[in-house]
Amino acid sequence: MKYQVAYIPIGVPTFHLESARIEFDKSIRMISSITEDGVYPDKMLLSMDDLCSFLDTINPGLIILQNITFANAAYASEVLKRFGCPVLLWTLREPVIDGGRLRLNSLTGAFSAGNALCAFRDGEFEYVFGSPEEDAVAASVKAAVTAAKIKHQLRCLKMASIGHTPQGFGFGRALDAELMQAFGVTLDSIEARELIDKARSYTDEECASCLEEARSMMVGLDQTPENNVRDFARLYKAYKDYVADNHIGALSSRCWPDFFTSFGTPVCSVLAMLNALGIAASCESDVYGALSMYIGTQMTDKATFFGDPVSMDETEGTITFWHCGMAACTLARTDTGARVGVHPNRKIGPVMDFGCRACDQVTVFRVGRKADGTFRFFIASGQALDRPKQFCGTSVVVKTDHDARDIIAKSVKSGWEPHFVVIYGNVAEELAMLAHMLGMEVCVY
Repeated sequence: MKYQVAYIPIGVPTFHLESARIEFDKSIRMISSITEDGVYPDKMLLSMDDLCSFLDTINPGLIILQNITFANAAYASEVLKRFGCPVLLWTLREPVIDGGRLRLNSLTGAFSAGNALCAFRDGEFEYVFGSPEEDAVAASVKAAVTAAKIKHQLRCLKMASIGHTPQGFGFGRALDAELMQAFGVTLDSIEARELIDKARSYTDEECASCLEEARSMMVGLDQTPENNVRDFARLYKAYKDYVADNHIGALSSRCWPDFFTSFGTPVCSVLAMLNALGIAASCESDVYGALSMYIGTQMTDKATFFGDPVSMDETEGTITFWHCGMAACTLARTDTGARVGVHPNRKIGPVMDFGCRACDQVTVFRVGRKADGTFRFFIASGQALDRPKQFCGTSVVVKTDHDARDIIAKSVKSGWEPHFVVIYGNVAEELAMLAHMLGMEVCVY
């Protein structure tokens, strides 16, 4: 079903309609500049009949409920009884304060609408105050549009869990019913050996295009033993075909020990290639890690980094995130490119072996699951520094906006999982709104 952003400007005709029309036109222009998914009424909705007529024509994924003038709670209640999608309540700034007539009285209307929203939604709605031409207002509207679209997409997302979590890594394990209930996501499960067996069945000729694709993105693949290069290409084709044939949007994959002991070649670079193609792929069978990667990728149209926090420097205020070698090739520093190496523990390749590129604004993120089964979002902002690889494998050094030592201490004591996602972009507001829309706790560090 197509995602719609419905602009619903409610009011009454007893206020200054010339001022209201100016705000109406500016609001439509601003929303249209943010999204192509907007649906708009032909006129301001200044009666219940006008409101109901417009509501009959829409099926929104997000409602932008704006008090174009004052409107009593009956207007908001009519909207809420019809639709269960997220709502952004927008109050307009009074255009003129000159000792004369109150032009809009949007703010009083917002209190009426907010009261109704709390009655219907228990406070689960977003709110913004200001005029359409204000940058902060446009940013909040854009964040709400993005968050609601991700919520909509999650209901269409099909994930795959390839193999089981290793012992002691149960934090990443997910139940299909749990994912469906909390996020609307469908989860398929398959044993790792099924894809290993499929990879073994391919000929070199069948894998030639996959190998050529990898060579175009990786640096130094020819330094890997030829049998491992061939097996990597076979495994990449098996994963890529499985993703395409089953319409998989994100996946978590078992990695050790099976791909070393049973196949002889790691899966790390396969996951790196998938991530570079926009298919969020985590290792160590971390389903919630893959879900976090998917959300970050959809919000930025860029690959995300998945890894462990392995080092902290309180003097410079940095946290280093690292993993064995499955970062997207597109995240590599330009001076090295997506270099290939061997797994730091098993000494078998190919795995990715590079430092990630710098970025002025990043967001550290995790969909976490608490001991009681409820979900929460970890959100921290910072910048990715221009640093070479810190250890064998792939790494990124993040200078956090808040005290790194405090973030580490609090997140450890709060029981967060050891896998985090570094999103290349500042999407903290979007993530917080998405958590609200899903009814989940927001933890900002």
